[in-house]
Amino acid sequence: MQRSWRKRGPGALALWPVALLYGAVVAVRRRLYRSGILASEHPGRPVIVVGNVIAGGAGKTPVVIALVRHLQSRGLRPGVISRGYGRQSRACMAVLADSTAQEVGDEPALIARSCPGLPVFVAVQRIEAARALLSAHPDTDVILCDDGLQHLALQRDLEICVFNADGTGNGFLLPAGPLREPWPRPVGFVLHAAALPPAGTSSPAFGTRRSLAPWAVRSDGQHIAIRELRGRPVHAVAAVAQPEVFFEMLRAAGLTLAQAEGLPDHYDFDSWEALFGERYSIICTEKDAVKLWRRHPHVLAVPLVLDIDDGFFKALDIAVDQCLASATGQLGTPRG
Repeated sequence: MQRSWRKRGPGALALWPVALLYGAVVAVRRRLYRSGILASEHPGRPVIVVGNVIAGGAGKTPVVIALVRHLQSRGLRPGVISRGYGRQSRACMAVLADSTAQEVGDEPALIARSCPGLPVFVAVQRIEAARALLSAHPDTDVILCDDGLQHLALQRDLEICVFNADGTGNGFLLPAGPLREPWPRPVGFVLHAAALPPAGTSSPAFGTRRSLAPWAVRSDGQHIAIRELRGRPVHAVAAVAQPEVFFEMLRAAGLTLAQAEGLPDHYDFDSWEALFGERYSIICTEKDAVKLWRRHPHVLAVPLVLDIDDGFFKALDIAVDQCLASATGQLGTPRG
């Protein structure tokens, strides 16, 4: 399906009438929120939504982690909310450093492990997660929402739209193309992995690049240099939106893949077994490791390093300061 979304071939054209109907539903839903017929709510702190307009992964979670670390470096106290896609519970709950992906979702679990001490809450309705977060951590300055660009029940102050290297694909709405909603549309910032931002983008846009860290990490925190894995076959596994991108990065780092096992995004790994037992070292992404390490602690996770064009964080700081000033004046939530 994702391959067919890259061009306007016969399959995409056949689904185009369905995409028109989908687009009409999206437009009506947005109007209902704008008119107040469908209720939306603001939690009372500046809200930054990091999301995308395409189906599948675009690299939102690494962006959220980068934003958290940047805001913390400024002395601010961010918190993160998320739906917790793929978890077994629908309850609103805090995400702790030892929370399992089954309880809270793989991406929130990864965020909590990557940013120790960071308040992270999950709920089907993001506003519930925001309320719980602020109740437990009332000194929170800024709320980051991991995903939720289309979750209009949560009012937001700033939107950051993330694109992978495929951009908007064939430009069609679902199911004829990858778009969840029409593009272009106004957002605060666009982050794109392709050489140029998607066609029609008028918002400030900045390029991103992802690369492998020069090390892999075990469940006990032990680091192993990637160079030590060269020259011996490894079994690579990835349950992300574009597993082949991860596999190509491993090959580019000089690793020999005896097996490249791509699985559906958010795969739970409960019944997964290594194809070759312990014959080869098993390498996965950090997102997969939060699930695999429960049963396979010897698996090696290779972190991804995100680099964002110069100027983005400076522009972000200006936008965040404006949000904080507005919150201080209108909502009575001092910057601290």
